[in-house]
Amino acid sequence: MKLGVHLVNFDLPEGPAAIAPTLARVGAAAERAGVANLSAMDHYLQIAGMGAGGANAPMLEGYTTLGYLAAHTETVELQLLVTGVTYRHPGLLGKIVSTLDVLSGGRAALGIGAAWYEREHAAYGVPFPPLKERFERLEETLQIVHQMWGPDDGPFAGTHYQLAETINSPQPLRHPHPPIMIGGGGEKKTLRLVARYGDACNLFAGPQTTPAHLAAKLDVLASHCEREGTDVNRIRKSILWTGPIDTTDQGGAELAGQLAGYAAVGINEVHIMPMTGDPVAFVDAIGRHLAPRLANLG
Repeated sequence: MKLGVHLVNFDLPEGPAAIAPTLARVGAAAERAGVANLSAMDHYLQIAGMGAGGANAPMLEGYTTLGYLAAHTETVELQLLVTGVTYRHPGLLGKIVSTLDVLSGGRAALGIGAAWYEREHAAYGVPFPPLKERFERLEETLQIVHQMWGPDDGPFAGTHYQLAETINSPQPLRHPHPPIMIGGGGEKKTLRLVARYGDACNLFAGPQTTPAHLAAKLDVLASHCEREGTDVNRIRKSILWTGPIDTTDQGGAELAGQLAGYAAVGINEVHIMPMTGDPVAFVDAIGRHLAPRLANLG
């Protein structure tokens, strides 16, 4: 099972001036630990439950953060977990991820979902259409990035987006394109989009779920893949672990034991979050006590 680290809290005791050097150290620690994927949230405002301060807590713009991490890492895959479809025009999003891929030497991935945090949209004056429309926009965005990352640089005419041209130079270095992870476990819409357009799914797991619960989700994904003519085995099946993380040796053994059940039903990647405290120490500890155990999970 591959390991990802998901950065969610930038409220450091030393203040904002410590954020940049800490992120550089986190990147180095992640590569020492054998972390496969390093991600950040894509929010304008901090969300509830991620440390003190609520919406007034520090929150970094996502793709700027990934660009900084690209300059301070060499091997780890970089993405947002996940970009809200409403946050950026899809043509610009395709260009942004292409740029990240080129500047990181082919290490970018696109994580994307239908968006949900209405407060930050209102705060920044960003339109927040109803859920049905957000899913329509998500599907058109997936169509647009596929077109931009391919040989067709002609127009795109959708219901919500119209592009006169889809020129994208330079193209991403990663072939055939940066992998696309679609976040969420909705069985009728989200998993269908994974089967039709995606390379990875991302589901929530923790104390509130069981491996059997996610096995049922993966069965639905497999059914969508069969209808779409997609090989379900090429889809990365990832989870964001929402339970507590004990970074001691005993804690690493216990978490690996819990995750073994998810590996057994087909999950092959887990993303964990350093919620508070020193993120560098967190990553160093999981490198010692968790990563080697996960590497042995099939």
